[in-house]
Amino acid sequence: MPNKTQEKSKRVFIAGHNGMVGSAVKRQLEIDGRHVVLTRSRAELDLTNQSEVAQFMGDEQIDHVYLCAAKVGGIHANNAFPADFIYQNLMIETNLIHQAYLQKVERMLFLGSSCIYPKLADQPLDESALLTGKLEPTNEPYAIAKIAGIKLCESYNRQYGTDFRSLMPTNLYGPYDNFHPENSHVIPALMGRFHEAKTKNLPFVTIWGTGAACREFLHVDDLARACLHVMEIERNELERNVDPSQSHLNVGVGEDVSIRELAQTLAKVTGYQGRIEFDTSRPDGTMRKYLNVSALHGLGWKHSIGLEEGLMATYEWYCDNKADVRLS
Repeated sequence: MPNKTQEKSKRVFIAGHNGMVGSAVKRQLEIDGRHVVLTRSRAELDLTNQSEVAQFMGDEQIDHVYLCAAKVGGIHANNAFPADFIYQNLMIETNLIHQAYLQKVERMLFLGSSCIYPKLADQPLDESALLTGKLEPTNEPYAIAKIAGIKLCESYNRQYGTDFRSLMPTNLYGPYDNFHPENSHVIPALMGRFHEAKTKNLPFVTIWGTGAACREFLHVDDLARACLHVMEIERNELERNVDPSQSHLNVGVGEDVSIRELAQTLAKVTGYQGRIEFDTSRPDGTMRKYLNVSALHGLGWKHSIGLEEGLMATYEWYCDNKADVRLS
C-alpha cells in the first residue's frame, strides 16, 4: 500500500478543477499537502485544442494528471447535442492522454461514468460487463467517448508501458453540483424543489414515478479520496489485482436506495414538512442501477460518508451558495 511519508513531492495537474469532481480532487490534494497542484481554467487552456495542450504539458513538467474534465449534461442536453458530447469528450481525452505519454507523465487517472455499461446488464454492474451489450440510447455518444478513454489508457499502457488508470464512479452529489431545475440530476433537482417548497410553504412536492426505482449515490468527497488512493497504489500491486485488459475500477458504495427513501431523507434534511406525492403516470426508468465495488474494496478503499450525512453537508453548502450555484 502507499507509503505517504516516503513519497517525494509531485507536480500534479487537475484537468477540470472547477467542476464538481475536479474541485473535490483539488480539495483532497490540498488537505494532503504533499504535492504542487497545478490548475488552468477553460479560458487559460482549451483542452480540446491539441497545440495548447501540447505546449502546456511540455512547459510544466507534470508528474501526475487527474483527468476530471468532461462535457456533461442531463438527458435533454445529451439528446439535443450528441455531436458536442462525443466530439468534445474525445478531444479532451485524446489530447491529454497522448501528451501525457509524450511528456513521460508518471501516472494519470481518467474519470469515466457508470453509463459505460450496457442498459440491460446484470446488477450490480461488474467491470466485466463493459462492451457486452447495447448502451442506453439517450447518452450513447457520451458513453462511447468514456469507453474510448478507458481503451486509450489500456492501449497506451500495452504499447508504451505507461501507467494510466481509470475509475468509473456511480451517481455523484455534493458541493458544486449542477442545481438547474430542469437539467440537473436527481439529488440536486429534488434538493432544490424541497428547498423551494419549504420556503414557499407549499403543501406537497410531486415526484415522477412510483418511488420504487433504486439508485446508488456517492458523495464527491468520497470519490476524491478514492482517486488519491488509487493513484498511490504501487503499479505491481495494481497489476496483481486488476486484469490489464479490464483495467477500469468501479467506485461507489455498493448498495442502492429507493427514490422514495431518497425523497424522505431529503425532506428531513431540508426541513420540509409537507406531503410527498408520486405521479405514477410518469415512468420510473431503470428499476435498479448500482455498481459492484468489490475490486476497489480489495485494494483497500471504502466510502466513509453516509447518505444522510452527505446530503446534510450538501444542503448546507447549497444554502450558503444558492445565489450563485451553477445553473447550467
